[in-house]
Amino acid sequence: MTTSRDTGPGLRERKKQQTRETLSWAALRLTVERGLDAVLIEDIAAEAGVSPRTFNNYFEGKAEAVVWRHFDRAARMADLLRERPAEEPLWDAVIHAVHAVHAHAGDEQRSPDPEWTAGVALLVGEPALQGAFLKASAAADRERALAIGERTGTDPDKDMYPTLVSAAIGSAIDVATRHWLRADPPVPLGGLLRAALAEITAGLPEPGR
Repeated sequence: MTTSRDTGPGLRERKKQQTRETLSWAALRLTVERGLDAVLIEDIAAEAGVSPRTFNNYFEGKAEAVVWRHFDRAARMADLLRERPAEEPLWDAVIHAVHAVHAHAGDEQRSPDPEWTAGVALLVGEPALQGAFLKASAAADRERALAIGERTGTDPDKDMYPTLVSAAIGSAIDVATRHWLRADPPVPLGGLLRAALAEITAGLPEPGR
């Protein structure tokens, strides 16, 4: 999992990011529809309108393509954290960044389609994807920790604080997502994210006290 992003203003960088996003979406859609074993790299490339060689220039395999958006959202959050005013309290900046990323993806405005969430739920439990998910999660944690370290004057390689905060954010997103997948009737992910982050910022008070 590459831990750098094409953040430069150049046309080439924007096109590369767009191609990576298109390939990842194609891999995710096809895997939800058919199951990972029934999807070939050639299928993903065709769905995205590129050649298999182009796919191989961006991803090491279909599992990495499927989980790439997990890392990309964390990288976007890190970018947004860096853009927030320096005087803004850290957790206010975190909440803004998380909500902005998920609002951009439409999670704030809509309830998910039950067939889609059922497919994603199966995907999350796919054994063949677990290694790729863990790798993407580690890269995501690192990206957030680096941005938090910059805001707080701490070093993720020396201080626990930025890594602990990053892990807390990742856990909140993971828990909210799993509740989102199980919700009946369906609900927008954005509301669950707000609730999870509110619990963390309140210090996870014991229920009923």
